[in-house]
Amino acid sequence: MIGAFVKGLSTTFKYLFRKPVTVQYPEVKRPVRERFRGRHELKRFENGMERCIGCALCAAACPADAILVVPAENDPQKPNSPGERYAARYEINMLRCIFCGYCEDACPTNAIVLEHQYELSFFERGSSIYTKDMLLIPADKGHGEIPPILQQLDRRPSPPAQIDL
Repeated sequence: MIGAFVKGLSTTFKYLFRKPVTVQYPEVKRPVRERFRGRHELKRFENGMERCIGCALCAAACPADAILVVPAENDPQKPNSPGERYAARYEINMLRCIFCGYCEDACPTNAIVLEHQYELSFFERGSSIYTKDMLLIPADKGHGEIPPILQQLDRRPSPPAQIDL
């Protein structure tokens, strides 16, 4: 009994003379871990095209039903994304989102990514819905090249092999 009491007091004295750990939050932001899941971002390719192809797999994988994707056909003269479609409307309801990362895992083009930003406060319920304009990164901050499978979608299918009978 006395041994445990002395052990507890030694722990108290050990921390009594240390400098307290206090983060002055708004001025100093604490770095997060590599695996931290924060605010969503919609990424772009290096050439500025949107990575999202409007497939809505992220919305299908979301267990909280927080994502809304409305696809539209790409204009062949000025496409928004590689392939046939793009996300004309993309919304995430942050009140519903549970930051599970299933949307990130389901995306075939790595368009949606949970980044490290953790300042997500808002004063109105309407502000909790993040639109495509809020989520999409600037065109000059894209990275990566378009995968060949998405570049070949605009081509006509090759004719079937001719079989000599």
